[in-house]
Amino acid sequence: MSFKKKMSRKQWGICFTVLTLIVTLTLFVWFLTDDTRKFRSLSGELFISELSGDTLSLHYTLAYPEKYGIREKASLPSYQVSSAENIAYIQSLLDKLEDISPEHLNEDDSYTYGLLTRYLTLQLSGTEFPYYAEPLSTSSGMQSALPILLADYTFRSAKDVEDYLHLLDQTDTYLEQLVKYEQEKAGQGLFMSDAAAAKVIKQCTSIMDSKALSSGTHFLHTTFAERLNVLLTEGLISQDQADQWISENDRLLTTVVAPAYEDTADAFITLSGSGQNEKGLFYFPKGQEYYRFLLASSTGTNRDISEIKQMLFEDFQQNYLALFTLLEKYPELSSIDFGENLELPFSSPEEMLVDLQTRMENNFPSFPEAEVNFHPACTIKKVSSAMEEYSSPAYYLTPPMDDPETNIIYINQKNQPDSLSLYTTLAHEGYPGHLYQTVYSHLYFNAHNIAPIRGILHYGSYVEGWAYYVENLSYFYAQSIVKDQPFKAAWYEACRLNRNLQLCIYSLLDIAIHYEGADISQVQNILAKVGITSSETVTAIYEYIVEEPVNYLKYYLGFLEFLDLKSEAQKLWGSNFSDMAFHRFILETGPSDFQGLREKLSAYVPLDYFTQMQKE
Repeated sequence: MSFKKKMSRKQWGICFTVLTLIVTLTLFVWFLTDDTRKFRSLSGELFISELSGDTLSLHYTLAYPEKYGIREKASLPSYQVSSAENIAYIQSLLDKLEDISPEHLNEDDSYTYGLLTRYLTLQLSGTEFPYYAEPLSTSSGMQSALPILLADYTFRSAKDVEDYLHLLDQTDTYLEQLVKYEQEKAGQGLFMSDAAAAKVIKQCTSIMDSKALSSGTHFLHTTFAERLNVLLTEGLISQDQADQWISENDRLLTTVVAPAYEDTADAFITLSGSGQNEKGLFYFPKGQEYYRFLLASSTGTNRDISEIKQMLFEDFQQNYLALFTLLEKYPELSSIDFGENLELPFSSPEEMLVDLQTRMENNFPSFPEAEVNFHPACTIKKVSSAMEEYSSPAYYLTPPMDDPETNIIYINQKNQPDSLSLYTTLAHEGYPGHLYQTVYSHLYFNAHNIAPIRGILHYGSYVEGWAYYVENLSYFYAQSIVKDQPFKAAWYEACRLNRNLQLCIYSLLDIAIHYEGADISQVQNILAKVGITSSETVTAIYEYIVEEPVNYLKYYLGFLEFLDLKSEAQKLWGSNFSDMAFHRFILETGPSDFQGLREKLSAYVPLDYFTQMQKE
C-alpha cells in the first residue's frame, strides 16, 4: 500500500529556497553564456562573410573550407567603393557588438571582442576615403600579386584544379573592375602620377610575356604542370584529366588572362596624364586625414604622429651614436673591401634555416603541441625571372590556418644577396620570423579554440614588425658564428646599425612626404645629410615612398613598438622577465593592434622560468 508523507512548512520553505537558488543560478549562467553564444555567432558569421565570394583569399586561409560550412562556386572578389549599404553593414556589426558585454566573455573572446570593435570602427572611418586606396600600386598591386598567388594555388584535389581554372576564366572581369575603379579615381582627381602609371603599364606587358605564353614556357604554364604532377603521383587524378586541364590552362592564359592584362595596360595608357599630383598624399584633398587613417590601419598603432616622430628621432640618434662608436674602434670599416672574406660558412639557404632554428632555441618557445615531433615543412624557391623586377628580395607565403605544415619562402636572385643578407632575410621570412610566428599562432589558436575571425584580422605591423625584430636578432646570431673573428663580427654589427638607420630615415621621410608635404628637393637635402647624394637614388627613394605610403613604417614602427613592449615587460615582470617569456606572450596573444598588446601586457603574469621549462 502506497502513501504520501506530508512535508512540513519548514521543509517546504527549504525546498522552495533550493528551487529558487537553482532557477537563479540557471538564469545567471544563461545570461553569462548568452553573450558568449551571441559573440561566437556574430564573429563566426563575419568570418564566413568576409571569405565568401573570394575563393583566392579563402584558399589561402582555409585548406578545408567545407569544415567551416563554406561551400561556394569559385570566384574572384568584386572591387567596389564604400557604399551606403556597406557603411550600414559595418555599423550594424558595431551595434550588435554593443549588445554584448565583454565582461561576460572568457579571456580570449573578450580580447577578440576588443580587437574586432576597434578594427570595425577603423574600417568605418575609412569609408570617408572611397577613392584613396590603390589596388594597382606599382610595388604591391594586384597586377603583380595575382600571378604569384595563382602560381602557388595549392592543388589538394581535383576540385582545386577546377576552381583554379574558373578563377583564370574570371581574370578579365576582375581586372575590368579594377580599371573601372581607377577611372573613377581619375574622375575624382585622385589618379596616380604618370611615372607610376608607366610602371604599371610595363608590368602588365612584361608579366604576361607573349613569347613565353606562345611557347608554353610561362611560369603559369610550368607551375600548373608541376602541381598536376603531384596529384598524378598521389593517384588523385588520371593522365587524361591532367592532359585535358593542361590544354584548358593554355587556352585560358592566351585567350583570357593575357588579353585582360593587355586591356589593363591600354586603359592606363589612356588614363596617363589625368593624375593631378606627383607628390605625397599631403597634396590631395583630405590627404592628411587619409594618411592618419592609413597609418593607424596599416600599423595598428594608436599613437599620434608627433609621438611617432619622436620615437623615430630617438632611435635614429641611438643607432647613429652606436655606429659612430663602432667606427671609432674599427676605422677600417668605413673603407672595407667587399672582396674580402666576409661570408658566413653556409653552402645553402637550407643550412642557414637549420642554424637559425638551433640558435633561437634558448629564447623562443617550441611550437605548441599539435602532434608528435611536429616539424613544418619549408620549401625554398626562386622567384620566376619574369617576376624578379616586381618582387621583393624575398617573401613568405602563409599557409592556411587549418593546415600549417607546408610553407614556402621565395628568394629573389635579381641582386644576388651576399651570405649575411641571405641569412638575415631567412630569419625575417623563416625562423624566428614569418614562418615560425605564423605556424605558432595557427597551432595555438586551433588548440585553444580561439574564434576563427582572429585569422583574418590583418595587423601589418605586428607581422612585419615581429619579422624585423627577429631579423635584428639574427645579426647577433651571425656575430656569434664569427665570434673568434672580431673584425668580421664588427662588420656584421655595422651592417645591422646601418640597416636600422636606413629604415628609420625612410620612415621619417614617409611622414615628411605624405603628412608634412616635403617635395623631392627637400628629400634630396635630407638624404644628402646622411650621405645619399646620387640623384637617381634619391628619385627612386622618393618615388617609392610616394607610391607606397606607410610601407616602411609598417616594418620599422612595428619593430619599435615591440622594443617598447619589451622594455615595459622588463619593468612589470622584474626578476620573472626573460626573452622566452616575452616572446611567448607575443606569440600566444597573436596578431593584434598595439593598443591591445599593451593593455594585455599590463595584466599578464608570466610563468617563472622553472614552470616554463616544465611546460616545454
